[in-house]
Amino acid sequence: MSDEEHQFESKADAGASKTYPQQAGTIRKSGYIVIKGRPCKVVEVSTSKTGKHGHAKCHFVAIDIFTGKKLEDIVPSSHNCDVPHVNRTDYQLIDISEDGFVSLLTDNGNTKDDLRLPTDDSLLSQIKDGFAEGKDLVVSVMSAMGEEQINALKDIGPK
Repeated sequence: MSDEEHQFESKADAGASKTYPQQAGTIRKSGYIVIKGRPCKVVEVSTSKTGKHGHAKCHFVAIDIFTGKKLEDIVPSSHNCDVPHVNRTDYQLIDISEDGFVSLLTDNGNTKDDLRLPTDDSLLSQIKDGFAEGKDLVVSVMSAMGEEQINALKDIGPK
């Protein structure tokens, strides 16, 4: 055996995968799928019959959950597709900074300061107006594949 020590550079994270495999034929409308490396919500699924040589194919039309872009993909129904782990968490809004970041209160009492205001104009104005009026606001944050974005707002009354 050799006496020298080997150094390994680890490029992996804690082992929690950003996606999991699921057979294409079992993915339904309003489910999630990864298309071109982006997490998407499926808005339409159509399945073609098997051809002379092969597989039935699933045609997915989906919308990116963060950018709102429409993406399409065709996959044989027996093959596996990547499905993102999508989590939705509610946080109470504490503060909005001048540089466009929000300060949120987590369930365990800590603050989360690494999220930007949403790019959606109507949601952005609702958050700013409600905060300016001094209302207690709860924002819903969607996270998938290492990205997070505010995607909904709840008003829980005045402070």
